[in-house]
Formats: sequence, structure tokens, C-alpha cells
Amino acid sequence: MTETEIREQIAAQRGELADLLDELDARDWAAPSLCEGWRVREVLAHMTMPFRLSTPRFVLDMITARGNFDRMADRAARRDTSTRTDAELLACLRENADHPWKPPGGGFAGALSHDVIHGLDITVALGIDRVVPPERMRHVLDANSARSVRYFGVDLRGVELRADDIDWTYGSGAPLTGRAQDLLLVLCGRRLPPGHLRGAAAWRFTREA
Repeated sequence: MTETEIREQIAAQRGELADLLDELDARDWAAPSLCEGWRVREVLAHMTMPFRLSTPRFVLDMITARGNFDRMADRAARRDTSTRTDAELLACLRENADHPWKPPGGGFAGALSHDVIHGLDITVALGIDRVVPPERMRHVLDANSARSVRYFGVDLRGVELRADDIDWTYGSGAPLTGRAQDLLLVLCGRRLPPGHLRGAAAWRFTREA
């Protein structure tokens, strides 16, 4: 994809997710996501953090977290959900569909990956059958395969991820099959609800019912 096309996909992803979240009720907002320890509202707070957090505040938060980004992000998400309503967080996502934020070193491809992955953290956890468009999913998979395995420390020894909805594989070994978007979550260290994966190693990446 060209940079323009990627930015169009980012705006579409954010707009589509905003429309979906607009249909949630209070119970859904308080439901656990696939991000360990975060409810749906914390995931959205994290997704919209780059639109609201100034550089000085980011630096201060990182210092307070002793340079640990994951710790900083967790504290920020919990802080934001305690001071902002779900409606305010949702409005922030919708109003920033075209925001030019890029993760450090990740470019716009990283921004698209960030939005797609965290969107799935919400929809898959809630049992919402939303399918990410194939061209968007393929771009995110190609940008995240080896990098995600390294970052999240996923153990894929003896396993080949094999999508059954697009032509994509990763790794070698016994096949672990499922939708491309579910395999993306495997790459990112998520444990999925039962029924999303098939293969002898499916249990390693599946949550208990």
C-alpha cells in the first residue's frame, strides 16, 4: 500500500470501530478484553491516548514508570478511564479518525496495526463477529509477523500458522489454522476464546471457557 492508502485504511478502521462501539451497553464496556487486566474501556483509552497525551506529559509518565512503556500505558489507561466517560473516549476515537499519529519507528503501518490489533482485542473478547477486510489484514500481518513474535515472546516452535480465509502462513510445523485475524492475535501473544483455532496446538493459545 502507498502511504495515502494506509492512511485511508487507518481512518476507515477507526470509523468502523467507533460505529461498532456506539452500539455497546454498559455491561459490554465493563467486560474484559483480550488485553490482560483491561476492560473494553481501558483498551479504548489506550487507543486514544496518543491523540490526547502531550509530549511533556508522556515524558513525565515514562519517567514515573522508570522507562517501562507497558507500565506507563497501563497507568495512563486506568487514569483516563477514571476521569473520562466511555462516551468521551468514543468521541475522541471518532474525532481523530484522520489523526497523523505514528508509533515511534513504526510509521503509518504501525498505526494501522495498533488500531486493528486493539480493535480485535475488543470484538473477539465480546464475541462480535466482525471481519477485518482482507487487504487491511494482509498488510498488518506482513508488517507484524516476526516482529510481534520477538516483542511478545510467543512460542511458535513446531507450529505453522495457516490462515483459512486468505493465502498466508507463518512458521513451520504442525498447522494451526483459523481466520487470519485470529492468527494475528496469536502472534501478539493473546489467548483466544474457544473455537477460534484448530490444530493439535490450539490449546496452547486458547483461554479456558
